[in-house]
Amino acid sequence: MALHSWQRGKRMDLEELRAFLDVAETGSFLAAAESLGVSRTTLRRRVEALEARAGVPLLKSTRQGILLTEAGEVLAQRGRIMMQETSALLASIREVGHEPSGTLRVVMPVGLPPHLLTPLFGAFRSTYPLLHVHARFSADPLGEPLDDVDIAVHFGEDTPRGPWLSQVVLRVREGLIASRDYLERNGTPRSLEELQGHELFSWEAPGGDARSWPTLRGPSIRVEPALITADIHFIRSCCIAGLGIGLVPSADLPDPGVPEDLLVPVLPTVVGRERALRISVPEALSEIPKIKQVLMHLRRVLEPL
Repeated sequence: MALHSWQRGKRMDLEELRAFLDVAETGSFLAAAESLGVSRTTLRRRVEALEARAGVPLLKSTRQGILLTEAGEVLAQRGRIMMQETSALLASIREVGHEPSGTLRVVMPVGLPPHLLTPLFGAFRSTYPLLHVHARFSADPLGEPLDDVDIAVHFGEDTPRGPWLSQVVLRVREGLIASRDYLERNGTPRSLEELQGHELFSWEAPGGDARSWPTLRGPSIRVEPALITADIHFIRSCCIAGLGIGLVPSADLPDPGVPEDLLVPVLPTVVGRERALRISVPEALSEIPKIKQVLMHLRRVLEPL
């Protein structure tokens, strides 16, 4: 196949690759040209040169805009990683021997309790005063564009597929919680059958089924939650307000300003499981000094938890 011969011997120009990736992401030669600050003629010339090197079409024009061919899909996926690796290499050279500085782009699960993140951020800033954090929250941290992430925090027992280096930094108990007030008004369920008669709130894990709740000693149970959300903190707030029973991955976590006995576990020996909290880094960034130092620092801070 022509693509294979190109991979074996033909050089690829980074400007051509960047032009192709921008067209692939925007679906438009005009939008890509404006993004890169070049003319459409120059942009088309670069993409055509890349297609000539590949020996196969990479883009196709449709009524919906510019779409990728099958070969284009392959190149776009790997090409984004190549561009990130190039940027990472330059960044790592600039940072050798220097205190970590610049911006660290972190993406985390939606709804991580703020009182868990605040002390981590305070400890981070006191250790790395020259390093600023751009924190974003996502229902699927690993689904975010790879070239816009330095560190991804996410739940998951298995190592993520793709160009990630990953490790478990913390294990939390996923289980049911409710306020004493709610249980006094509505009764405390003593079995799975009794649980079905209650107002239920379910955390939606990426790739998970929020209507299937895990049990400790048997198969999952099917439920019909009144609320499904990826926002863990929203569920905790609803439980604190006495609105129902919620399944969350941080069942044991105390809430500041809330009496310790306000939230109590529900069916703790029946429903639940242990959840792994992971930190994953794009493989291309793993050797950058600031990334390595930050990861070591986070592991030290989280180890006692």
